Amino acid sequence: MDISVVIPLLNEEESLQELYSWIAKVMQSNSYDYEVLFIDDGSTDTSWNVIEELSKKHTEVKGIRFQKNYGKSQALDAGFEAANGDVIITMDADLQDNPDEIPELFDLITKENYDLISGWKKKRYDSVIAKNLPSKLFNAAARKTSGLKLHDFNCGLKAYKNIVIKTVKVSGEMHRYIPVLAKNEGFTKIGEKVVQHQARKYGETKFGMNRFVNGFLDLITISFLSKFGKRPMHFFGLWGSMVFAVGFLAAAYIGFMKLYKLSTGLKTILITDNPWLYISLTAMIIGTQLFLAGFIGELLIKTKSNEKHYTIKETLNT
Repeated sequence: MDISVVIPLLNEEESLQELYSWIAKVMQSNSYDYEVLFIDDGSTDTSWNVIEELSKKHTEVKGIRFQKNYGKSQALDAGFEAANGDVIITMDADLQDNPDEIPELFDLITKENYDLISGWKKKRYDSVIAKNLPSKLFNAAARKTSGLKLHDFNCGLKAYKNIVIKTVKVSGEMHRYIPVLAKNEGFTKIGEKVVQHQARKYGETKFGMNRFVNGFLDLITISFLSKFGKRPMHFFGLWGSMVFAVGFLAAAYIGFMKLYKLSTGLKTILITDNPWLYISLTAMIIGTQLFLAGFIGELLIKTKSNEKHYTIKETLNT
């Protein structure tokens, strides 16, 4: 199969029929062998009914329905697991992503051998204050932290080699950072393509300003995980050992000076009256805790399972 189109959605009943018709037109005009996977992330409208009707009429349409709303990352992860195409295209269901971009994205993956192509909505139709400015700040921070020179990490329109989506595991709210996750897994040929951004035609956005706050917090998390995610002892163990050593040496010095003054008849105070004793003991306790955090992190990595953090209610044609 040439292409799998993975579309996560939440309450997009009005746009689904039009979106599929548009995708099908592009696919058929280019003679692609394709499938379209709609991932219903707990919609409360009639989105699933629309998907059911589409699947009855078109064998290319497949659906996965979550028991409740788990989030876009979990929806993408479920879609990636079910996808069979050599190239996987992701796009949003709100018609802001243009299916006419698919052929060029497909060619970049198959002919130019890119591992991943991320869309760049260079000209946007969103509010400047509510979305454009925060998005620019967020992307600048992501570029600086990750080392990837992408302008739009959060663009829903992306193309992947099959091996990339089968390797990368998306959880939490890490869908924004799939290019970074792919880079961390050794897929280094990552590029971007300017894509057309269209004004929302139906419904309203599902994301508020809090997504940028969450985005920056996730950026800190993934920055740490990219460096120490598979070896937490290298971070916590190192700092724990250093802090413990400083505290231990300070306590030893306090004890030595106490004995020295007693042996030479110099005036001294009780060790328990010395505030530096408590500072050194606190340093040793913190150092021990950091070391144990690294040790426990290593144990968790060794014993973690590939448990899914979502429940699928039903599927169509998958």
